[in-house]
Amino acid sequence: MTWTASPLKSTAELPPLAPRGSHPAWLILTASAWTAAAGNIALWKSFGELSVLSDAQGWLFAGALGLMIVAAMSGLLSLFAWRWMLKPMLGAFLLAAAGGSYFMMSYHVVIDPAMMANAMQTDPREVRDLLGGKLFLTLLMLWAVPSLVVWRWKVDYGRWPRRAVDNIFQVAVAMLALMLLVMASFSPLASTMRNHKEVRYLINPLNSAYAMAYLAAKPLQRDASVIRPLGLDARVAATVATSRPPLLVLVLGETGRSANFGLNGYARNTTPGLARHGVSSFLNAWSCGTSTAASVPCMFSDMGREGYESRKFNSEGLLDVIQHAGMAVLWLDNQSGCKGVCDRVGNVSTANLTDPQLCPGGECYDGIMLKDIDARLAALPADRRAQGVVVVMHQMGSHGPAYHLRSPPAYKPFKPECESNDLQNCDRAGLVNAYDNSIAYTDHFLSSTIAWLKTRQSGYDPAMVYVADHGESLGENNLYLHGMPYLVAPDVQKRVPWITWISGAYALRTRVSPDCLRGQSQQKISHDHYFHSVLGLLAIQTQAYRAEFDAYAPCRASAASVGQAAAGIESDVKRAASS
Repeated sequence: MTWTASPLKSTAELPPLAPRGSHPAWLILTASAWTAAAGNIALWKSFGELSVLSDAQGWLFAGALGLMIVAAMSGLLSLFAWRWMLKPMLGAFLLAAAGGSYFMMSYHVVIDPAMMANAMQTDPREVRDLLGGKLFLTLLMLWAVPSLVVWRWKVDYGRWPRRAVDNIFQVAVAMLALMLLVMASFSPLASTMRNHKEVRYLINPLNSAYAMAYLAAKPLQRDASVIRPLGLDARVAATVATSRPPLLVLVLGETGRSANFGLNGYARNTTPGLARHGVSSFLNAWSCGTSTAASVPCMFSDMGREGYESRKFNSEGLLDVIQHAGMAVLWLDNQSGCKGVCDRVGNVSTANLTDPQLCPGGECYDGIMLKDIDARLAALPADRRAQGVVVVMHQMGSHGPAYHLRSPPAYKPFKPECESNDLQNCDRAGLVNAYDNSIAYTDHFLSSTIAWLKTRQSGYDPAMVYVADHGESLGENNLYLHGMPYLVAPDVQKRVPWITWISGAYALRTRVSPDCLRGQSQQKISHDHYFHSVLGLLAIQTQAYRAEFDAYAPCRASAASVGQAAAGIESDVKRAASS
């Protein structure tokens, strides 16, 4: 009898070992539950402040909302429950939850599409102001540690056909659970979301996911590749003009609270320089948005706030119309960019400029925009300068939270000041001092701008208009910074300073009476008026101009009433030029 050995099977033919690890659903549920609880402290804290948790029904509703967050996150994450996708996606969600929790808790902001757009356009200088030990601790506890747990969690993904079926099933179960929870608590849910709209933007990190999805869908709602021409018919109207072209400086302020300007009745004299120049100030001016990204493109458009938000296409703006009229335009930026407003005009950024006094530590004070400005004007096309010059100066202004960095040591009349970006832990008086010092420096910058304009009177008729993009919260109702949804934002985030200085020659040119403007200080205006008001000041005629939105129109006299002042103004200008 002959024995023969059976051939051994190759390793490749052996059945695979049973994979070790848990089903992906358990990791998703655990991460979702952690985020709903620890990542939503700001939400639960707001419930306490709104007295939602004052009785047993309130606690039941809060519990149901927590389960809704778990269900919604589980359903969303189940779409990514694949071997190479799940853990990176969980890490991204945990990072969004940690970052959102820090900013919502520290500054009492909410995360909506406007805030997300503003965050995406933040430059490195602004990011530096936000860094601190509390942020790193929050990221450690809410992102780094949970991410380590996620990374070490053993998961059995199985083969892809079964994984696809399981993912679809997980999504379906999660959506069914979400629907049942909404139905079971519809009454308190609807009441809370209707009466406290800001709550919906505290649901973390779904608020960030929604904001990103909203912004990503914008190109589908609006063809960004098409820019509608505007004001191609623009021309400078014949006026009771002097022999000189206009020189108009538009100062675009940053984070200016109207209530903190001494000119506007503030108890502190934060604006002594402007008062000496006899400027006029609109006390009832309102912004287009509560962030730079929302307000700046809106105020330079002809659409107004509601029209700009619902627009179906992009359009040329104020600076384009001024160029169409033949004038020279220059944008000087000491901020994080012009948000598309200056894309088609000459523009200069101060980000890379160096000056030991004006740019200590790599960040420039606003005064840097006045350095070499004569040379910048001389470099503009001569034929356009002969028609008129418009210079836009985009300030760093009072950008927070590091207000103390916005003013040089020599311009800090209010002490002691808060020198931290953790505003909640600042003494209230120190916080206001730091902010008011930034306004005091803005006053110095604007006064210096007017002084410079006066030196140009031999060649131009000069004027200046200062308008801030939005306001700021300084701890009122425990809110800080800005960026709240417009409908629920406090007035201090929407009420802005609007200050005008007009030289005698410019008053003659435009027939606008400075005395009349001071008498119109209570007139209610908004950024909706900005486009038309500037065109009116420049005497630019175009079908895009609407007189009813020109804030200066009520103070524009007839040519005959100002013509008699021409001789006196001209002699004053000549005397100033010869002295």
